[in-house]
Amino acid sequence: MTMLNRNAEALFWIGRYIERAENHARLIDVHYHIQQEEDFQSEGHKWSRLIDALGVRNEYLKQFESFAEQDVLSFITLDLGNANSLFSCVHQARNNLRTLRQHLPSELWDIVNGFNLWLGEQSVADIMSGPHPFYQQVKERAAMFLGAEQSVMLRGNEWHFIESGRFLERAENTTRILQAVTVSCKDKENSTIYTQLQAVLKSVSGYQAFRRYYADDMSAECILEFMIVNARFPRSVRFSFHKLEEHLARLELDSSEKGSGHEKVIRQAGKIKAELDYMEKEEMSGDLVDDVLHSLMLSCQRLGKTMEGAFFRREGAYV
Repeated sequence: MTMLNRNAEALFWIGRYIERAENHARLIDVHYHIQQEEDFQSEGHKWSRLIDALGVRNEYLKQFESFAEQDVLSFITLDLGNANSLFSCVHQARNNLRTLRQHLPSELWDIVNGFNLWLGEQSVADIMSGPHPFYQQVKERAAMFLGAEQSVMLRGNEWHFIESGRFLERAENTTRILQAVTVSCKDKENSTIYTQLQAVLKSVSGYQAFRRYYADDMSAECILEFMIVNARFPRSVRFSFHKLEEHLARLELDSSEKGSGHEKVIRQAGKIKAELDYMEKEEMSGDLVDDVLHSLMLSCQRLGKTMEGAFFRREGAYV
């Protein structure tokens, strides 16, 4: 390989961490907005929904017994003891970048280091005094990183590894959030799942794009179809796997290290992509969509493990 394995792994996780931090900010910001809706207020444990959507219930319950707003925000935003908190993601991306400063444009280090310093100065009181401006700043700083990465990085292996991490993380995040919504709305009225899926659409800035495709058919099945298999929406699962396969295929490996591992990774990504290409709208309703989402989550996790074996050779590092 044209770079050390540990460097490739660090780059891959920089992409995942920045994407994860942005995803957390989008989800929390929208969560505040939908609390004003009657349906949402009628539900108990409304903050536990956010914990479930991020897939960190077990970790949260090790520290807290109830789902109080302040505890939830502290845990998922600023707690460095939580490996998946927003601050932890940026902090770990910063640590990975520090080891690679000589290989990457200096703008990337400046942006992530400034992002990390700013988060270190924040408190839960700062968030609660203005949640929307706070999470808007997080999104803007993540967008600055993406803009710099897209505009100044050489299109070499370093870039392809960061992008591979970003799109695998995006596919997994979208799948996990949709899973959390469909599970929490099980056996409830259609209007409940529609309201929550609409909030998910807004969390990824996809509401206006969705209306262009489904102006006259605003149903839960249509939102699920848009988020899972739309080929042009950059935050859909299908779009993410198309991009992921492209970046994996463009990695330039030394002939001595080009082997079955790389080919296996591309085959796995291509198989998932093909399944999404031919998925039918009927699969987005009832129990069928539960099976689809469960299968996609397993596929994301399996592909991540295969990439570790093929490129990094040390499973579990940096997670």
